[in-house]
Amino acid sequence: MTFRYLRSLTLGAAGCMPLLAQAADIDGSQLSILWGVPFAGILLSIAIMPLLAPMFWHHHFGKVSAAWALAFLLPFAAIYGIGAAGAGVVHALLAEYIPFIILLTALFTVSGGIYIRGNLRGSPGLNTGILAIGTVLASLMGTTGASMLLIRPLIRANDNRKHVVHVVVFFIFLVSNVGGSLTPLGDPPLFLGFLKGIEFSWTLRHILPETALMVAVLLVAFFVLDSWLYRREGEVMPTDPTPDDRAFGFDGGINFVLLLFVVSLVLMSGIWKSDVAFNVAGTEVGLPGLVRDIGLIVVTVVSLQVTPGSVHADNQFNWGPMQEVAKLFAGIFLTIIPVIAMLKAGVDGPFSAIVRAVTNPDGSPNPAMYFWATGVLSSFLDNAPTYLVFFNTAGGNPQELMTTLAPTLAAISAGAVFMGANTYIGNAPNLMVKAIAEDRGVKMPSFFGYMAWSIGILVPLFVLLTWLFF
Repeated sequence: MTFRYLRSLTLGAAGCMPLLAQAADIDGSQLSILWGVPFAGILLSIAIMPLLAPMFWHHHFGKVSAAWALAFLLPFAAIYGIGAAGAGVVHALLAEYIPFIILLTALFTVSGGIYIRGNLRGSPGLNTGILAIGTVLASLMGTTGASMLLIRPLIRANDNRKHVVHVVVFFIFLVSNVGGSLTPLGDPPLFLGFLKGIEFSWTLRHILPETALMVAVLLVAFFVLDSWLYRREGEVMPTDPTPDDRAFGFDGGINFVLLLFVVSLVLMSGIWKSDVAFNVAGTEVGLPGLVRDIGLIVVTVVSLQVTPGSVHADNQFNWGPMQEVAKLFAGIFLTIIPVIAMLKAGVDGPFSAIVRAVTNPDGSPNPAMYFWATGVLSSFLDNAPTYLVFFNTAGGNPQELMTTLAPTLAAISAGAVFMGANTYIGNAPNLMVKAIAEDRGVKMPSFFGYMAWSIGILVPLFVLLTWLFF
């Protein structure tokens, strides 16, 4: 089983709780930058192996992910002890990976139980409208929820088109990333800021202009590109491969109610304050988070039970995309442990040059550098801990960041959310959308091929944002 190594390490950690509790924090200032090699290795594997060995990667990507995780964990345990390695694993699992996967699974299951029926036709107007609706929904139900709800009907609407890749790429840009920038429900980094004391409506009030500019330019660019392709000879097939003459509507509507439960549970875990917490090998598991995760599991099970089989069949629902994300991100969350620790060490760690780069000579923060540093790292690291690193680098005081240092917090927030679109691994929905598209027969760009799209379209926009706002 792909996660057997995770289970073994967790059980081993449970057997030496006192030792783990003493080693809950890894001192990044004492680490060599070479500890980042396994993380770089798993990123390169995701980027290169589907090109060089597609069949091997398709059947064994879980094993490759596990191998890179062990390439970090085994040497680290041998040098620093089982306590430090085990504490890192427990923290990555309980505080980050398990809640992350539970939420994604709930959203994937609930959205997969909603079928938008009717014979949608992928015209430029309809496609642009779906992208616009998804962008708005992303801040209300999360980038993952909006992406999983709309990617299937969007692909189905365009399955009679010759060119579909650009539709999915712009969907990732807008719905899976930029659209989630206005509320803590939209994207995990903003939710972490909410937990740290940032007001719920702060991002809506402070980065709405940046978001509006990004959305407007991307929608116009998409409409122009899609219209040009739509008018080309042979673009639209003479017959629709998936005709649906039923009236427009929704099947599996009970899942909309369950989706509200998911949003409510996530919001509850941020608002509810409780002193009740369980210390597991040095990692505190709070009662609100525990209730949220149990509630999300219940919602997932209920959705699977109440959704008619015909809805899953119409949606071609299967667990392949979710399994791919779960296996790859397991390796990413484990190999990223030393990288985040080194970043948290600030000027005392191997990445001190990055931390110093965001500060002006007089000691004041440089919003433009915060925007780019947070964004570039969020393109390849998990954007939630990256947000926290720079949140703390800027002082970590929510009241000061919301007022005196508001431009800096706006830059950190925008960088973490917007630049998650730069790569497939910048935000979890990116990889999920890619997997669903490929499952439906869309030949998505490679890792570097997708980056060519993002560099060509998004980076000039980021330069414009820097000039206008930061």
